[in-house]
Amino acid sequence: MEYKDYYKILGVEKNSSQDEIKKVYRKLAKKYHPDLNPNDPKAQERFKEINEAYEVLGDEEKKKRYDTFGSGYNFTNGQNFDPSQYGFDNFGNGYSYTYTTSGGDFSDFFNMFFGGGGNQRTSGRTGGFDLGNLFGGGRKTTRKEVPSYESELNITLEEGYHGGTKNITINIGGENKSMSINIPKGILPGKKLKVKGEKWGIKGDVLFKINLLEDGKNRLDGLDIVSKLDLFPWQAALGDKVVVSTLDGKIKVDIPKSISSGKKIRIPRKGYKDMKGNQGDLYIEINIINPPSLTEEEVKLYEKLKEISER
Repeated sequence: MEYKDYYKILGVEKNSSQDEIKKVYRKLAKKYHPDLNPNDPKAQERFKEINEAYEVLGDEEKKKRYDTFGSGYNFTNGQNFDPSQYGFDNFGNGYSYTYTTSGGDFSDFFNMFFGGGGNQRTSGRTGGFDLGNLFGGGRKTTRKEVPSYESELNITLEEGYHGGTKNITINIGGENKSMSINIPKGILPGKKLKVKGEKWGIKGDVLFKINLLEDGKNRLDGLDIVSKLDLFPWQAALGDKVVVSTLDGKIKVDIPKSISSGKKIRIPRKGYKDMKGNQGDLYIEINIINPPSLTEEEVKLYEKLKEISER
């Protein structure tokens, strides 16, 4: 589903007053009104977006619910996301939603939040979801009585970067439950995933805090990845071409002459890519090591090098 940034659609700030929001809305609604743009489908679509945005931001209760959800996840306008990962179960199952107001049909994104009220007309089966059920807002419902659980989910850099499915076992009330969790591509450490437990025999939701595991050679610094590269002394002294594994595959890197331990080589846009599509850089950190064993010829060469350096 596509995330709707209503603040961006109206061009207002989050701290704008209701009077300011109303003033901007009236100006835009007048500009893009279908009566003034009868042969412009883009203007008519824009008019629908404006009305939908004002339907939320112009209502204190709807605005509060929308802001509560938005503050927990760094979505951007137009970004696709899976509603089931955030506690919404009635989408993608053949349900049809149509809302009619003066501005025309509202989007599925709006219906996901406010499907239980307002001027609703339904086509086919209905299945709206009231966001107040998630955050305790609005009228009291049985949803508030459903227990929830918190846990942590450890994933590797590769799992976070590429996304996918991870099978785990979690202990709930002294009983082990097996679950299969969908990991969104580009999720960052500290983010939380809400998983519906009913499918896995758990009464309630499970909220997983994401931890990204480091493997000793790679670590995440913001969106940058710092990766250690072991080099033999002669490679560092003479320079070399080496193959380095990245999250996107293997690349060949030129090692400059006379490089020392601790120095870093920057490879642009080969770091971690988040859920918004932002990508960091890869920093290859040089670590000079000695070979685990030396041949007789290598020992002689080292001795010769030592002799020359002491002159």
